[in-house]
Amino acid sequence: MTWEIVIGLEVHSQLSTNTKIFSGASTAFGAEPNTQADAVSLALPGVLPVLNKGAVERAIKFGIATGAHIAPRSVFARKNYFYPDLPKGYQISQFDLPVVGNGQLVIQVPAQGKQPAYEKTVRITRAHLEEDAGKSLHEDFHGMTGIDLNRAGTPLLEIVSEPDMRSAAEAVAYAKALHTLVQWIGICDGNMQEGSFRCDVNVSVRKPGQPLGTRREIKNLNSFKFMQQAIDYEVQWQIDTIENGGTIQQATILFNPDTGETRAMRSKEDAHDYRYFPDPDLLPLEISEEWKQQIAATLPELPHTKQARYQEQGLSAYDASVLTSARALADFFEATLDEAPGQIKLCANWLIGEVSAQLNRDGLDIAQCPISAQQLGGLLKRIADNTVSNSGAKEVFRTMWTEGGDADALIEAKGLKQVSDTGAIEKIVDEILAANADKVAEYRSGKDKLFGFFVGQAMKASQGKANPAQLNEILKQKLAG
Repeated sequence: MTWEIVIGLEVHSQLSTNTKIFSGASTAFGAEPNTQADAVSLALPGVLPVLNKGAVERAIKFGIATGAHIAPRSVFARKNYFYPDLPKGYQISQFDLPVVGNGQLVIQVPAQGKQPAYEKTVRITRAHLEEDAGKSLHEDFHGMTGIDLNRAGTPLLEIVSEPDMRSAAEAVAYAKALHTLVQWIGICDGNMQEGSFRCDVNVSVRKPGQPLGTRREIKNLNSFKFMQQAIDYEVQWQIDTIENGGTIQQATILFNPDTGETRAMRSKEDAHDYRYFPDPDLLPLEISEEWKQQIAATLPELPHTKQARYQEQGLSAYDASVLTSARALADFFEATLDEAPGQIKLCANWLIGEVSAQLNRDGLDIAQCPISAQQLGGLLKRIADNTVSNSGAKEVFRTMWTEGGDADALIEAKGLKQVSDTGAIEKIVDEILAANADKVAEYRSGKDKLFGFFVGQAMKASQGKANPAQLNEILKQKLAG
């Protein structure tokens, strides 16, 4: 490539507290406009902010999960600029002393054409606490703008990366990994449609080895698909502009998914434009080592650690990545494995294959699966001990999905129990070979493809119940003469 793409992300993750970051007003989504705007949200004279301890705990969780520095002392600041849907006229945020700094996130970048899949570490510069703004409403108003302040004051963790990504694929992989992580550790519901997880993408281009180019920030992307499209368009636009003799002006831009294009919204501000100063109404936030240790003890095994463990136990990198794409999926997998111990590959194959395919067909997620992990594990245990064939297990699975039931009872009721008695299988094989002496002679003369014929005849004679592995072995012995 003659151009190098440079990308950094700023991700706003709404924290999963029941109340706002500086008041006791509810953060529940979907209430009637302005019914959750209390005196603090409205910035009425004389009100004072009180920091939500739960928001701080969630920020600490994120910092620990990303191996970041947790500041023993951080400060809240006032970020001043015109904000039509934040009545104070400033946002309470953090500037030079954020709660979280210098972490990292390991991402899995999928294969792209001839480029194989690879792993990459993206540095996280900081993650700071701040309040969300309200929402401007345009659709139902002609010539006016409506303001809904229900969201004003909802706690946000803004996660800022270093400009470490070099393609749209890497940016999307990072955003997806972050999306998984914040849900995994329980600090954000990750609902992008409701705005709980929103991404701002800083994009610039440069000649390899040259200083960083001028960046443009694509605001409020709430879809991984749109992120990919927006970056691809913006990169090409910047390259075309420079190659045609133009210059890139720092700006905040929006992506229009209907046209697939970006457009400038305003010139991009720098930190000095916001006139930050410490908020006089909020004391510095102090976090003790003991508090950090208490929170660390509540964290689950993290996705990257779990992926590595699965690979050590015999799964491929792809399977491990899929199974840790959501905590609910990983929990279901491990509960299934508890019922079928030692069958990690079999459990992975069924969960990624049969179960996921059926969930997709029915438009369900793993939390809505009509078959429990215990039921699935019970079925897979019967495949592993040769009680039922794989095809028979699929028939049982379909019945369990629509009607429920226990694997053992269904295998018995449907007559799907495999014949694993060596003597019984030998008798079937002897009868098949005796009835097809001419084909036996042909096989022994070199027509190896006839082996499949004998397998088919024997399976038919056993009504599909013969253990395939045993049948193949006995057939090979008998045909060898």
